[in-house]
Amino acid sequence: MSGLLSRIGQFQRRDLLRAYGPGLLGLTLPRWLRADDGSAGQSESGLRARAKSVIFLFQWGGPSHVDTFDMKLQAPAGYRSLFSPIASSVPGLPVCEHLPETAKVLHHFAQIRTVHHTMNNHNSAGYTALTGYEPPIDDQRLRESLDLFPGYGSVVSATVSGASDLPTSVSYPYQIADGSTTPGQRASFLGKQHDPLFFQDDPNDPAFRLTQLSLPQGVSLDRLGSRRGLQQLINSQSRELDRSAVAEGLGAYYQRSLELLNSDRVRRAFDLSSEPEVLREAYGRTTYGQSCLLARRLVEHGVKFVTVYFAPSIGGRSRTDGGWDTHGFDNTRMYEILPEWHLPVTDRTLPTLIRDLSERGLLEETLVVWMGEFGRTPKINDSISRDHWPKCYTVLLAGGGVRGGAVYGASDRYGAVPDREAVTIGDLAATMYYALGIDHTREVHDNLNRPLPLARGRAVAEIFG
Repeated sequence: MSGLLSRIGQFQRRDLLRAYGPGLLGLTLPRWLRADDGSAGQSESGLRARAKSVIFLFQWGGPSHVDTFDMKLQAPAGYRSLFSPIASSVPGLPVCEHLPETAKVLHHFAQIRTVHHTMNNHNSAGYTALTGYEPPIDDQRLRESLDLFPGYGSVVSATVSGASDLPTSVSYPYQIADGSTTPGQRASFLGKQHDPLFFQDDPNDPAFRLTQLSLPQGVSLDRLGSRRGLQQLINSQSRELDRSAVAEGLGAYYQRSLELLNSDRVRRAFDLSSEPEVLREAYGRTTYGQSCLLARRLVEHGVKFVTVYFAPSIGGRSRTDGGWDTHGFDNTRMYEILPEWHLPVTDRTLPTLIRDLSERGLLEETLVVWMGEFGRTPKINDSISRDHWPKCYTVLLAGGGVRGGAVYGASDRYGAVPDREAVTIGDLAATMYYALGIDHTREVHDNLNRPLPLARGRAVAEIFG
């Protein structure tokens, strides 16, 4: 390897950047890799890490809390859900009738029923939910910027030390957007080396493999080690890389890039074909189902933070794909779409993930978080749907030392606002860091060198055993 690195050093920086263009490992490779230059360091808080990893299941579009887990059975007509409740494995905690399998594992979950923030638009609310920070303005045109805070996985990457051939943070299988790309999915001012490993290959594809782990046709690792092999890559990828601005920060991490290419451990972690067919069927043969199965494999192999996006878009009229935003349609209504797509997929995949983690002894060391960017209005609108509602909604947490069956906070009789024990989005972020043993008061410096805590809030320690 040292000979290879020496030969690489003979090239000009521009040539090196070209060699690591999209045809070799994809545009985001250097962003996947955690730096081992000592800049991150371990938390000095002395906090006990209850969880080794987090699986963050982001429900893009905003699920209705009052139609799933915080059903207001005594609310008047026009507010009360059109779905019926069923009993769960926690006495006195009913859930939606379309979540019968989830009801059986509810004793593994803690519910925080009073999460709230002030962002009503998807992109600004999405950024808030993905970072724990509200943007300066609630604007659907909010775009990625170095002035905005990094996502959770990137924060973990920048605060947890230790060498590994696996990335610290992985996110897939979509880049979410609503018009423009939603901020909060990358490392922002922490630096591109702390971007998550990101890919859009479909885990449900029978031929699933990470294209980023594949060399261009006709180029082997041995050939890559020669000047001729590198020059071939340089010449073949010039045009593609010139279209992008992703090459910065690569120099210090090219050795890690080569190691990732040649890592058997990485390849094993992503090898879904090694899973029994019966288990793959149990998760559901959907992109989301197989993505959750892959998340279990990744934490099992040592990845610290895995983000799985439910859908790339907020939603719409479709009964077969898309996110949870199904309001405002005259002919295709929320109460028709949810039972056909969102709830069955959730009810198949989420309980299977929890059981799978539990049976493998991984649940106690893995925090599973299920949440969207907001909830839904308590009042049903004229289209028999519910609109955006960030003022109060429910988040589920399981594993990682969480007390199963716990309920923290209570919303009012309509599910409109917190009645007691309100939880900010900063509190929720602090809670995830608390589970990982990360001091959320630790400061990082933004693009203007201003000190910012990892989370503005307090950890909801009461939900942990």
